[in-house]
Amino acid sequence: MTEQEAPEAAAADEINDKEMPLMEHLAELRKRLMWSAITFIIAFVVCYHFAARIYEFLAAPLAHALEARGEKPELIYTALFEAFFTYVKVSVFAAAFISFPMIAGQLWLFVAPGLYKREKRAMLPFLIVTPILFFMGGALAYYVFFPVAWRFFLSFQTSGGNGDVQIALMAKVSDYLNVVMKLIFAFGLSFELPVLLTLLGRVGIVNSAALKKYRRYAYVGCFIVAAIMAPPDVPSQCLMAGLLIFLFEISLFAVKMVEPKVPVEAEDA
Repeated sequence: MTEQEAPEAAAADEINDKEMPLMEHLAELRKRLMWSAITFIIAFVVCYHFAARIYEFLAAPLAHALEARGEKPELIYTALFEAFFTYVKVSVFAAAFISFPMIAGQLWLFVAPGLYKREKRAMLPFLIVTPILFFMGGALAYYVFFPVAWRFFLSFQTSGGNGDVQIALMAKVSDYLNVVMKLIFAFGLSFELPVLLTLLGRVGIVNSAALKKYRRYAYVGCFIVAAIMAPPDVPSQCLMAGLLIFLFEISLFAVKMVEPKVPVEAEDA
């Protein structure tokens, strides 16, 4: 790039928005929060109307596992208000999923004016990929992990014949929903690992050489995170840890592709 072209490129990359005083920033923030809150409230009202159907959808993997064993699919609640608050949780859970793109868009509209054009071009693909990967993680939990896990846990039931004590499942609606929500969020957040590390590699905070150097510690960290996020049983935690390790390796490859290239002279120095 010539000396004459350099100022023109710098001018084209400047922030194209005027400076705003503090009160205008606060007004803009209030506007974005208001639109986000309105979107969430509307989604919550709609989801509460269909809360029973949404819960049936979340309970379908367990119902199919029970039917495969020839058992009646049913869940119980032991407190008078338990079913009501379970439906409220279902509505909040579904509303958060539905309103997430709108909330992310409002956040982008608030932050984007303060970014350079090159920063906007770098951030926009991550903004688009983030919800897609989160939904992919939730879908993996629902369609792959739940059927296998529920069949495994139901295998511990016993009929109690010949004077033995019967062991039968009497699952509560609130307990089942808590487990399902925790796992869906855990798998969804796990799929954000490549996005996070790739973004950090894109801006030069981390690099592939450092990730390779500390790979063994990253594996230990994956097992620790899995022990926190997954249910308290070894198979679920091992599956979650394996998923995190797989995503870490994908992140390592992605970081290597997008990290700033270091000149050979700098490497030698």
